[in-house]
Amino acid sequence: MCQRIKNRTEIPVGKLKLSKMLEKLWTHLMVDFIMKVLLVAGQDAILVVCNRLSKMIHFVAITKETLVEGLARLFQNKI
Repeated sequence: MCQRIKNRTEIPVGKLKLSKMLEKLWTHLMVDFIMKVLLVAGQDAILVVCNRLSKMIHFVAITKETLVEGLARLFQNKI
């Protein structure tokens, strides 16, 4: 009974909107880092780049001390 009489304080939610369909490869990306992996050939981290349309993934070995300029250069050369 109490639930039926209770006033709502939030605004009612509208209709759901569909997301735009992706059309071109490598225009929408997801980027993540895997840290604290075993040291191999001086590399101790992994840069993970995923294409949202095709779900293709690239793994690039990096170090924890890699700066933004180095990441941009790696991204341009490897992906």
